[in-house]
Parts: sequence; structure tokens; C-alpha cells
Amino acid sequence: MNPAPFLPMSRAEMDQLGWENCDVILVTGDAYIDHPAFGMALIGRLLESLGLKVGIIAQPDWNTVADFQKLGRPNLFFGVTAGNMDSMVNRYTANRKIRSDDAYSPGGQGGKRPDRASIVYSQRCREAFKGVPIVLGGIEASLRRIAHYDYWSDTVRRSILLDAKGDLLLYGNAEAALTELVTRLQAGEAIGDIGNVRGTARLLPKNTPLPEHVALPPFEAVRDDPATFAQADHLFHRETNPFNARPLAQRHGERIVWINPPPLPLETTAMDRLYALPFARRPHPSYGQAHIPAYEMIKFSIAIQRGCFGGCTFCSITEHEGRIIQNRSQGSIVREVEEIRAKTPGYTGYISDLGGPTANMYRLHCSDPKIEAACRRPACVHPDICEHLNTDHTPLIELYRAVRAIPHVHTVTIGSGVRYDLALRSPEYVEELVRHHVGGYLKVAPEHTEKGVLDCMLKPGIEVFDRFDTLFKRLSKKGGKEQYLIPYFIAGHPGTTDTDMVNLAVWLKRHRYRVDQVQTFLPSPMAIATAMYHTGRNTLKKSLPPVEIPKRAGQRALHKALLRYHDPKNWPLIRGALLKMGRKDLIGVGRGALVPPGVALRGGSPSRPSGGGSAGRDTSRALAPRGRRPGTAAKGGRGRD
Repeated sequence: MNPAPFLPMSRAEMDQLGWENCDVILVTGDAYIDHPAFGMALIGRLLESLGLKVGIIAQPDWNTVADFQKLGRPNLFFGVTAGNMDSMVNRYTANRKIRSDDAYSPGGQGGKRPDRASIVYSQRCREAFKGVPIVLGGIEASLRRIAHYDYWSDTVRRSILLDAKGDLLLYGNAEAALTELVTRLQAGEAIGDIGNVRGTARLLPKNTPLPEHVALPPFEAVRDDPATFAQADHLFHRETNPFNARPLAQRHGERIVWINPPPLPLETTAMDRLYALPFARRPHPSYGQAHIPAYEMIKFSIAIQRGCFGGCTFCSITEHEGRIIQNRSQGSIVREVEEIRAKTPGYTGYISDLGGPTANMYRLHCSDPKIEAACRRPACVHPDICEHLNTDHTPLIELYRAVRAIPHVHTVTIGSGVRYDLALRSPEYVEELVRHHVGGYLKVAPEHTEKGVLDCMLKPGIEVFDRFDTLFKRLSKKGGKEQYLIPYFIAGHPGTTDTDMVNLAVWLKRHRYRVDQVQTFLPSPMAIATAMYHTGRNTLKKSLPPVEIPKRAGQRALHKALLRYHDPKNWPLIRGALLKMGRKDLIGVGRGALVPPGVALRGGSPSRPSGGGSAGRDTSRALAPRGRRPGTAAKGGRGRD
């Protein structure tokens, strides 16, 4: 079967292809963009390569079943996903306010998908065609596969398998699991009998005999007792290494959620095959000239790797993609650059990113397979970089040079964040980066300055950032370039006290940084920091000690205000807090002051006093907001307000 120009979204397109029906229909909360950065396209093209006829229902009207019936009854199953982001993270800010836009919709229009989209879509699929199996996938299903804390309802919700009534759930990067599933379905196995595929979860009757496994505390216990939830979270996160993870079981009333071990990391040849699939690399023609922000952001960028061993507790990438880096070959990446040059409208010689969850983990790996197979650490870089981690950046330097050598490639920037503690291990890499690949600004993420908070985040100390900052400035000057770091910080993260935030604000003032948009901690499903937020305990430690949680609305507002110490609207709130904390020394007009004293003007509003040295005269540049790459939306710990 020849590849379709686009996977069909209408009966007319099916007719043009000569199809009476589809084998698989993918239902997604995102607009259909036939590009490997978008899950429905990657999975759809993979299924097509297996000889299946695949249709797509993108952003259907969920109020009726009509949109779910338009492609007919699928032969094998409906594949249901909320899209590249959890639907609740997509729609609501860290303050639970509805966002006005949606980067994955035509025109950036909000409201094109329902809350808890995977559940709603599954219900409509069942109404449309009774008896058709439902296979759940994508980030929303992946990170809600067990009982989980849901920030938007402030409750512990049961596994999404029960609410969506799914027949099977594929978690993480699902290509291997999906290939095995399709092969077995086509061989005549019933979906209910396919229970041993890695990277899958399913429901079992309560009295089903189970092989050896780790029993998580049951749903009712974790729902009713935060301490038990913390224990379950600690147990769960010890079973994430695919080389030693055991199956998990969690009882939910009369049912058991059975979770097989995570998928094994894909080899480079398998990664290359995926990215060589015949993507059109643009939105479906039905959208016309509509601007789709997520596509505009990534159409000239390339994913060179998957996975992240950073283990940042506010981020769920490790829970979704795993901590073992899966790499593409240099040849595969070069061929994709050439495809962008040939296929992508508007190409001018600019490649906006060669990256992934972290830009500089390409081909980094554990140097000892035996140690890797036994390791249960949540991160390879905390409290220090593991002695067994190979941090050689040479393959990445060679990749950058190979891409720059491609004809008609004029500029290559690195849009993904750089892990600067790793970069410091390779000054040659930093020089290559600074000399050729920084378009004026480079994103890095110290996240905070205080050790207690950073330990709760599994992030390095601020002194490591200071060392990188010094090296970056020196190499920029050496290259005759005016370039800046854009450091990101989080307000309101578990483990943060008011004093910690004051110290961070003082550090920002001293270093002449002004935060333009504030990143407030958003408790996304399954992140370790989310378990801390809900339980008030540090689930990184087996003893589950208590940890400070800034939950009150007033406290979160103060932490947000301190990150924007320079904004006059925040001065009254900050002044009041500083006075209560006995930090009157930070109120004044001197260089060491954080905010000026209150001065009544006509109308009685506080104003910026005249005179030297005040916060009002800080001339530092504003920090740009952190961009969101499709496929990395698991970084739910950052809520943009």
C-alpha cells in the first residue's frame, strides 16, 4: 500500500484512497499536523508502515457522536489521545484560570478540546460503535495510569483506565508496544488476552491470579491518606528503569490495574526508521492558511534524541519517556534537515533547534551496562553527576558541524534548554555552542538559588550556574559576540519558604535580572513534586520526611511577586511581607534594597522614588518566557501565569 499524502480525516479522502473503512482510527485533541513532533502523526505513519489503513479524527465536537462516526467503524480499534499535552495542563494555568489560547489549535483558539479529553473521547467512541476496542495513549493517559493526584479537582483520582473504560493503555513512547499489539491482533488474538506487552496497562478482575509483582497501596487507601499516597509514589518511582522494573498492581475496588514494565529503549536503527517515515511535514490541507502556533514553533526544528536522566521532580518526562537516552544517527538527522529544506514552506536556511527534552544529552549514557541494569536512582546528575555517566559531548559537536556543512543551511540555533552542569564537563562543546549556535540568547534552567529547594527539585546548586555563566560570558567575548543567558526560575515549588523566595529575589536584583513572565509550579500528574505538594512529604526519601509546601493562595501570590520584584504593582505585597519577616533592610533606595519605600502620589498609589540605586533604575534586560516544544509538554511543573 502506497503512503497517503495525508492520513484521511474525511470520508471523501478515504474514497480518493479507495478505502471502504479504516483499520485504526486515531482520535486526538490536537489539530492534525503531519510532522514527527506530533504524536498522532508519528503513530499514524508507523501504523501505515505496518500495512494498516489509518484515519484521524482531530479535535472532534465531543457534544455529539457524529464526528466520531464520520470515518465509519474501524476494523481493529480506536486509538484515543488528548494530544501532545494533558488536557488540563493545556487548558488551565497554575492558578486554575482558563487559558485564552491553545498552541495546538488552528488560530491558537482555545476551547477546541474538552477537559479530561481522553475520558470524553473514549465515551463518545463507545457510543458511536459499541464493541470496538479502545486503546488509550499519549501523555494524558500515560501519566494517569495509576491512582494520581489531580490538581484541578484537588482530589486523588483513580486510574484513567477505569474512567475511560479503556481496553488497553499504552504508556511512554509506544511504538514497540503498538507494533506488537497490532501483530497479535492481526494474528487473531483478542485484545483482552494480550496482557504481557511492555509499556502497557490493563484492568483485571480483583481475584485474578497474578505473577510476581510490586503491589502498590490500593486506590481507596491512597485516596484517603496522604501518607499512604506518599508511600505509593516512592514505590512507583523505584520501578522506572526498564532493565530492572517489576510489574505493578494497584487494586481499585473490584478491579486491579496491572502495569507491565516500561518499554525497552529504542535502538538507533529503530529511531531512524521512525523519523524516515513519509511525513508531509505540514498541517492537513483542511486548515487552509490557519496559523497553528505549535507547528510554527517546531517546523524548522529537529528532535535528535528522546528521554532525560535529569530527573527534575517538577517534570514528568522521565516518567513518560524514561531516563535512558535514545538517539538518532547523524545520518538520519542530516537527512531530516535536507527534508526540511525540500518540503517545508518558508524555509530560508534557518534550523531553529537540534534538541529534545534536553539539548545536550545526545549519546550520553551509563558507561557500565551492569550498573545501569541494577540502578534505581531517580537521576544521574544529582547530588552530583554520577561517576559512571559518560559525558563525552564529541558526538554532539560532530553533529553540529555536519548540519552546518549542509548546503543552504545558514543558521542553526539550539532552542531546547541546555543542561549546563553537563556542558561544563566539555568546554569544547560550550565553545562550539557559543561560537555557532546561540542566536543572542541561550535557555538554561537553574530554577532556584536555595539548596533546600534545589534538593527537592534534584537540581544542581546555583554555584554551578555561576560557573557556566562565567564560561559563557568569557567565550562570547572571545568570539566577539554579545550574547545572554535566559535563566528560568520557578515560584511556589515544594520545599520553598518565604525566606527562600526573598533570597532568590535578592539574587536576581544583584545579578540585574528582570523576570518578564513568571513560572509558577503547576502540580502535573505523576511528577514527584506533585506528590510532595499533595502529601507534604518528601517522597524522594524512604522515610518520607515532611517538606514545606507553599499552597495558600496568598503565599503563592507573594512568591510570584518576589520573582517580579521590579514591578511597582508588586511592591505593596512585598513590603508587607518583608516587614513581617523582619527584613526592613531590603526596603529602601540603596543598591542593596529589593523594593523602594512607599511614596504617596496624587491618588495615593505607591510610586517609584526618584534617586539613584533603586529597583526602579535597574537596567537589566527582561527574560523571555520559556517556549513549549511539542512532545515535551510533560514539563507540567511550569505553569505560566
